[in-house]
Amino acid sequence: MPGDGPQPVDIPRALLERVYREARDAYPYECCGWLVGAKDQLAVHDARACNNAQDSGDHPTAAERGAETAYVIAGADLLAFNRAFDDAVPPRVIYHSHPNGRAYFSATDREVATSPWGDGPTYPVQQLVVGIDEVRVTEAALFAWSDDAEGFVDIARYDGADV
Repeated sequence: MPGDGPQPVDIPRALLERVYREARDAYPYECCGWLVGAKDQLAVHDARACNNAQDSGDHPTAAERGAETAYVIAGADLLAFNRAFDDAVPPRVIYHSHPNGRAYFSATDREVATSPWGDGPTYPVQQLVVGIDEVRVTEAALFAWSDDAEGFVDIARYDGADV
């Protein structure tokens, strides 16, 4: 039945375009960060950009890949992310870009976002993926954990932009 699955966090277009511009600035590398919003609302209102530490080799599952094909939030950014869950406006969405122009949740994305015990998401957040190519942001997609599917499912799609 409609409405039974995970509901998408509301991402205002201006905030989405801010993430798009960050993806453009990072291109041809992946950008990453998170969006915050009040605990009691299904909406976000601000972004926290992070350093993509992929080239440091600290990626838990894809250390051999470069920042063109992977991202990792590490060090001070990861510590701030974890501490922010105690704030009144915690992380609600992790975002990253795919410089191949496609917004999909890859096998590596799924592996990293799923608890190592296989019992749900690693963090209580949704996942935004921005597809960007050499010309424009082509699309974006939002994914959330579904207990019924026992994994992440596509819950919202967004138009791209010429940034």
